[in-house]
Amino acid sequence: MKRAAIIGCGTIFQVHLPIIVANPEIELCAVCDNNPAVQEKLPAAAKAVPFYTDYEELLEKEHPDVVHLCLPHYLHVPVSEYFASHGVNVFCEKPVGLNTAQAKEFVEFEAAHPEVKIGICLQNRLNRTTVELKKIIDGGEYGKVIGCRGFVPWFRGKAYYDEQPWRGQLKTAGGGCMINQSVHTLDLLYYLCGDIDAIHGSVNQLADYGIEVEDTVAARLHFANGANGVFFATNCDYTNESVQIKVACEKASFLIEDDALFRIDADGVRTKLCENEKLPGAKFYFGASHGILINKFYRAIENNTDDYIHVRDAEMSIRLIDAIHASSKAGHPVAP
Repeated sequence: MKRAAIIGCGTIFQVHLPIIVANPEIELCAVCDNNPAVQEKLPAAAKAVPFYTDYEELLEKEHPDVVHLCLPHYLHVPVSEYFASHGVNVFCEKPVGLNTAQAKEFVEFEAAHPEVKIGICLQNRLNRTTVELKKIIDGGEYGKVIGCRGFVPWFRGKAYYDEQPWRGQLKTAGGGCMINQSVHTLDLLYYLCGDIDAIHGSVNQLADYGIEVEDTVAARLHFANGANGVFFATNCDYTNESVQIKVACEKASFLIEDDALFRIDADGVRTKLCENEKLPGAKFYFGASHGILINKFYRAIENNTDDYIHVRDAEMSIRLIDAIHASSKAGHPVAP
């Protein structure tokens, strides 16, 4: 049995906690947040274990085998490296860095510390729809990929940024709708369709929130295999609508929408191939694959395998985001 601690008791904490509690091979040994007032509002399972406001004290007294980092973006790398340097396995939420330079340094740190495992939460790679579409593309039955589209029409009101001001600041968030809301979609376009040679992007602020980070972005993706892609994300929709990922192959197209994968034949006939497990409640758009990925990470620790999402696997998502920003400023395509 592995002893686990959760660092950060905010929104995503509510996803990690029940997964840990439900796994009989994991013992929740502590939780930590720098705001002591959150302790009163914690679920019973979290109230039943020691609460800390200092993660260094938690390490000294509890000696966890694994820590789950559910922290603001700017703390992901330094806190991950702190625990890993002390021999603790780390499961860290996205993003894998504030920018390409930090993500690259994190990759180098991971390589220098093979004695611990650092897993990154890009859980949508393990959605049923993603797994099936990846299998179809790699199998080649429908020919090579010729195009793709990623579409993230979500809403974040001004109160979202006022509630947690770090979300609207570049030095603490690293960006807006890309790094926070649509990083998973960018990651899947690369993961499913292959290497990207160049990106031509446009980054905008359409909402009058007085924040530094972007709320809307569009980009054209030039893939090494000759395919063309388009990516659009916004926090200015009226609500959180379904993410769409469409991949066109030579003999058919495939669409992920409303948590289902469809094959669209040349005659327009649409066939449902599979559906994702759905996460109940208001945060349905997180998807239900956190549990699959977290349990996979613990099996990798137990069996000493590399079967999890590494820091190096997640680096490209940050490189793509930085390339879109750079292209928008330069006014021409840039390489990620």
